[in-house]
Amino acid sequence: MTSDSPIPEPVDHFSVTDRDLVQAMRQGQIEALGVLYDRYAKLVYGLALRILSNTEEAEDVAQEVFLSLWHRQTYDPSRGSLSSFLMTMTRSRSIDKLRSRNTGFRFLQRWKGLTREELSSSTPLEQASISERSERVRHALAQLPEAEREILQIAYYEGLSQSEIAQRLNMPLGTVKTRSRQGLLKLRKILQDCV
Repeated sequence: MTSDSPIPEPVDHFSVTDRDLVQAMRQGQIEALGVLYDRYAKLVYGLALRILSNTEEAEDVAQEVFLSLWHRQTYDPSRGSLSSFLMTMTRSRSIDKLRSRNTGFRFLQRWKGLTREELSSSTPLEQASISERSERVRHALAQLPEAEREILQIAYYEGLSQSEIAQRLNMPLGTVKTRSRQGLLKLRKILQDCV
């Protein structure tokens, strides 16, 4: 395959090397990405699923990995195999997703735990403190855009997962995740002095 020739059409795509496909992809041939996806999608998805234990998140990671391969084109064949590069990228993205998931969950759990602990206290001073903090949280939530506020309220007050929220609100899971993450970041910033 020459540097400016397209991928041979009806030829067995497994006879074309990864290096040739990467070169074709860099020249804008989307078909090359399709062939690479066919070769490595199961591997990428499988690793993401093992790390995340969540099919939707594993699908998101697989999509991110291949989109990054297409858009960023950071793979250097002289530094190792494409499969190793994809596995490293998948592992990194999956761990980032775990950290993001855990950060948001810990933040909500901290507020939920504070509320439960504080409700068991009985002194008037403690009750006043609980009331003040609850008012701060309500005020902070009110400052969020409606879409983000609704998702956080459902997650916190009703305890629904992101998948359940997506189903209830009839919206893509990715949208729920994005709005939840954005809302949590804004809420954390607003409540920074309380946390």
